Amino acid sequence: MPHVLVTVPDGELRRSLSARLAATGYRVTPATTGAAAMARLREQPVDLIVVDVEIPDLDDLARTRPVLTDRPPIICMTPCESLDALLPEVGTEVEDYVTKPCRIPELLARVRVQLRPPVLRHEDLLLDEAAGQAWRGGRALDLTAAEFRLLRHLMRNARQTLSKEQIAWEVWSEPRDANAIERLVARLRQKAGPDLIHTRRGFGYHLRQLPVR
Repeated sequence: MPHVLVTVPDGELRRSLSARLAATGYRVTPATTGAAAMARLREQPVDLIVVDVEIPDLDDLARTRPVLTDRPPIICMTPCESLDALLPEVGTEVEDYVTKPCRIPELLARVRVQLRPPVLRHEDLLLDEAAGQAWRGGRALDLTAAEFRLLRHLMRNARQTLSKEQIAWEVWSEPRDANAIERLVARLRQKAGPDLIHTRRGFGYHLRQLPVR
């Protein structure tokens, strides 16, 4: 279930938008300020940020997003009429925007575009998020939901080392002990190949540069 952070100071609009997103099948976390949004992002990853540029502490959110592991896309609600006018105000790149006063159906349509499940590729790995299926070297992998989420997270961040804490939040949305993470990684290695995941002791895991088969 895609996770959307809704950062809107107007209580009525925030509740209405959150309700429509939840009814559409998204998991929603609300926030009213940039500082509150920053705290939510540090607690757990999200797939998309919807933000009203008139929130207090917008610069806090702008500073936080570039250092996040997944760097979720941002849709801004703004009085600006163009993206060029919006960027100096926001202080970070954004993927899309809607002009205020915005219509919720239009905003929902833009959310759907940003959260359309992609096909991920890394060397001889292929992962189709919409189909919930992964392949290596053309061979379908029979993965559990947790193994699929782990592989997806590693592929989304193929050039980064992910800590066990980051993996726990992505796979289970809550902390897990180190043994649970290690067992999950071991199962994925058994199914996808022992050369798939490299362990950096004291840091975490990342995908190896895989040989072409």
